[in-house]
Amino acid sequence: MNITKLTSQITKIHKFFSDQALRQINSSLTLRNFVIGHYIVEYEQNGEDRAKYGKQIVRNLEKTLKANDVKGFSHSLLQSCKQFYFSYPHISQIVQTLSGEFRSIKLIGDQTKNDLATDPKLLLSHLSFSHFIELMKAESPTKRAFYEVYAIKNNCSIRELKRAMDTMLFERTSISKNKKSALEKIESDSEILPEDLIKNPYILEFLGLPEKSDYSENDLEQAITNHLQKFLVEMGRGFCFEARQKRITFDNTHYRIDLVFYHRILKCHVLLDLKLGEFSHADAGQMNLYLNYFKENEMTKGDREPVGIILCASKNEALVKYATGGISQKLFVSKYLVNLPREEELQKIIQEEQAKLA
Repeated sequence: MNITKLTSQITKIHKFFSDQALRQINSSLTLRNFVIGHYIVEYEQNGEDRAKYGKQIVRNLEKTLKANDVKGFSHSLLQSCKQFYFSYPHISQIVQTLSGEFRSIKLIGDQTKNDLATDPKLLLSHLSFSHFIELMKAESPTKRAFYEVYAIKNNCSIRELKRAMDTMLFERTSISKNKKSALEKIESDSEILPEDLIKNPYILEFLGLPEKSDYSENDLEQAITNHLQKFLVEMGRGFCFEARQKRITFDNTHYRIDLVFYHRILKCHVLLDLKLGEFSHADAGQMNLYLNYFKENEMTKGDREPVGIILCASKNEALVKYATGGISQKLFVSKYLVNLPREEELQKIIQEEQAKLA
């Protein structure tokens, strides 16, 4: 063994155990905050002098803790602990195993009736309390569970999770299907269809492009490849980059597919065609050509038929319907946005997608 290999091994070991230690610290702090939330709620319900403090209980608690030289417990953190206790009652299953002192911490009545509750061991081993603060902003248990699964399976940083929630990933991913069913498919990795994974729109604000038409499709493609890791996060779980400008030839006439991915869950190639402007019927014909070629020449044993995504700046829904209606291949037309839209704009997009279901 040479010194370079030894250095590499020690570096890997150091990172492994450092990550383990950090996860244990995060887990312990999260459990601490859950127990603190429990005791605050218990005091609000049964504390002998609670009437004296009234609605200012948390504010007064912040002051008394500071007076006792217990640092770091701001009003907002204490409120988050309380909310955490209500939002994640099933974490009490873990807390009760830590010490006999915590056996009195029980599940909270009707709040435990959530069929989509993620395994608390998974939550604690993958997510920090800062993740939970973001997750608690979800308005429904289904939406929260969706982001829990997304954050765990994609190893999301807090910033990545926040971005997913800010850009309404839940609504964009699940708009055309039963949300509970889609979540169960994501959790089980079984019987997932392309329709369950293709989004509309894709938010590409990380590319740093102006919302103008003074850049070319090549500029768009180059920006995506320059930010490939972030683009793959936006695409969603399972996409693996395979090729850029994949060339296929017919009688010395060359065609180039902008981006080619392999989807490890769908077990198929995903072909991506970038369009700077509005979708046209010719785009569907061109993508159908690519899909037929891949079906005949690139599929290997165990592969499913390829899927095509035409990513365009805008689209006419009626045109999309008639242009893709006779195509037997799986072909999707999605919009991309180069800036984060206002919530009203995304709501409009969602309403347009919902109208297709009528």
